[in-house]
Amino acid sequence: MGSITKSVDVEVPIGTVYNQWTQFEDFPQFMEGVDRIEQLDDKHTRWEVSVAGVSRQFEATITEQHPEERVAWTSDSGPNHAGVVTFHRIADGTTRVTAQLDIDPEGFVEQAADKLGILDRRVQGDLDRFKVFIEQRGRETGAWRGDVQRPS
Repeated sequence: MGSITKSVDVEVPIGTVYNQWTQFEDFPQFMEGVDRIEQLDDKHTRWEVSVAGVSRQFEATITEQHPEERVAWTSDSGPNHAGVVTFHRIADGTTRVTAQLDIDPEGFVEQAADKLGILDRRVQGDLDRFKVFIEQRGRETGAWRGDVQRPS
């Protein structure tokens, strides 16, 4: 299992940044290789992704979500991965977004991409594109302020 941690500072208030991050169906607008996401309910999503020309589908469960703090998930099917995105107020109009992912590359293509650092660069690229996406908009496309507690 490989681990990736990347951050970006966004010149938008934490509430706006967090609200946008909860709009999973908008991820294809700034995440490379994410073709489609369907929000099934408050805790479940279905993803269609492409890595180096190989398409994969999987479902994921949101395991923890706290407004303006964190969103954590784990895959239920497909490529084995889990992660957490945290939000930190740096100043009134600046938010640090940090993504920490644990990924177990499933097939040869994904393993090669991992070894070549492609996945590492993709995560940073996704964060950089998210920064441009939300800074240019200046406001979120929607919001979900619910709280998901980690199962005990």
